Parts: sequence; structure tokens; C-alpha cells
Amino acid sequence: MKISITDTGSGITKEFARAIGATIKGRFIYIPESKGGGYITGFSWGNDLRMMIRNYHLYEDIVIERTNELAEGQEDVVFLLSGIFPSPAQTEKQLSPEQAHVLICMHAVSSIIAMPSNTIFGSVTIAVSRQYLRSLFSKADHPIAENILQGKDNFVFETGISPEMIKTASEMLHQPIPESLENHYYKLKCEELLCYIFALLMQREAMPTSHMHINDIKAIYAIKLHLQSHLNQPPQVAALAQEAHMSEPKLRKLFKQTFGTGVFEYYQTTRMQEAAKLLKEKRMTVSEVGYQLGFTNLSHFTRVFEQYMGVKPKKYSAG
Repeated sequence: MKISITDTGSGITKEFARAIGATIKGRFIYIPESKGGGYITGFSWGNDLRMMIRNYHLYEDIVIERTNELAEGQEDVVFLLSGIFPSPAQTEKQLSPEQAHVLICMHAVSSIIAMPSNTIFGSVTIAVSRQYLRSLFSKADHPIAENILQGKDNFVFETGISPEMIKTASEMLHQPIPESLENHYYKLKCEELLCYIFALLMQREAMPTSHMHINDIKAIYAIKLHLQSHLNQPPQVAALAQEAHMSEPKLRKLFKQTFGTGVFEYYQTTRMQEAAKLLKEKRMTVSEVGYQLGFTNLSHFTRVFEQYMGVKPKKYSAG
């Protein structure tokens, strides 16, 4: 199902709700049973700060194509914290969690939103004006922070979800205060999440950020998808660069700028996360997981797994 929506600066939640026939009760939008289950909710604090919580699943693929018509001079930065909530109550269908990560980009970059079927969406999206961000983080001394606060070009940064973010998001999901104080409570929680995101980004190597054309952003994310889809094959950077119509140095720089890690390191980290998932959730044996992920030497697989996860795979699966 494809939905086209124009965002004039107030978000797209209500337009999305109308398109899928959702029920609106107060600040909650409930997904109809015929389409899935769960809800969307959120708050808006003028043009400076908006927040949306998604906690639902869908039975069909939905793609939203958004046209942005923001007010002149309005420069919003979007922070999408995906996979940050625990799974909602299980239904009769097998549901997969979305990948946990934080995506940071200019509002204009996030024009296409894909929502695959039978996926649990547990996310917080924060849209914040640069002016408001500068009032909060003007003393953040790091090239990435400077680019987010002041940069003239498009950018995309992606980082992981920290335990502190998960704790804060969980508190947002099960807020303990009276309804009359909700507005202030959620604003504080949004600022808290933004603090944790900036703190993570500022742990990265302080390298100058390069301009990214929208085609560069698409190419880098195509490479990310390729790595995730070929975890049994070590990446060939030369071939990836040729496919992306980039030089190898440019690919390496933009990839590290976006994800905070090199191509092979990203591949290996994702590979070990998948190994952990197969061991724990699918109850596969160590040898089955190792061979499925392209290891011909199980001793090598054990060493790499322990390096990344801090424990041998056999002990991890038994835990």
C-alpha cells in the first residue's frame, strides 16, 4: 500500500491515520484490527519540538511518500529511535522486531518511509528545529554536533541504541505521572533522549564531516543493505565502490562518517549480532550458526564471537 502525504510542518500522523482507517481517541491513534494492531501517539510543542511514539505492527507493506512544505526558514532535524520498545502482545502471526538504531537527518532527507508487513514498530521520532537544538547543545564541541547544529548540507548519521535510551523510552511508554503533567513530562524525556544521542555521537573520532549529496546518502544505505543481506560473504570494498559510482576512499569516508565505523567493522558487528540472535532466538547450534554466516573454521567463529559479544557462543546460547 502506497500513501502520499504532504507535511506542512505539523507532521504526518493524522494523515497516515486517515489513510489506513485508524481510530483517533484523544492523543492516541489505534491501528484497525484489519490492518494490524497497536497505536501511535505524540505531542507537539509548537514549531520547535514534536514527538511521535509508534508501538504497532501491520499485516501489509506500507510505503509513505512524503512531500515537505515547511515554513520558510524552518530547518528541522529528525531523530528516529527505532526498535527501542519491547514487543507488544503477540498476535497469531509471527512478528519480527525492527532493527534497533538511531537515525539522524535533515527533515528533507526523510521523504520515504517504508513499513514492512509483520514487523513490530517500537520507536520514538523527535523532530526539532535547529534553533531549539542550538539552545540545548551549543557547547557540544565535536564536528558531528557542529554539522547537526550549523551545517548547510544534507547529512545522515546513524548510531546504536544505548541502555540509557531504552530506559528513558520505557519510562515514556509507562509514564508514572498524572495526565495534567504529561505535556511537560514528555518534553523533558525528549530532551533526555537527545542528550544521550549527542553523547554517543561525541564519542566518535573527531574527523571533519564531508558534504553528502542525496545520491551519496542513497548509495551508502544501499551498501548498508548489501552488507546486512550478505553476512556470509566478507565485503569487497572495490566492488561496492564501483557499484556506488564512488572512489574507494570516498566510500570509506562517507560510510564511517554516517555509521561511525568502517565497512568491515560494521559488517562484522552486524554478523555477530545476527549470530547471537540465531543462537538465542532460533536455538541453532554453534556449528549451524557459524556455517550459515560463512565461517569454515568454527574455532575462528568462536574467537570472533567472543571478541564482539564478550562470551563464547556455546556459553551465550546456554545463558
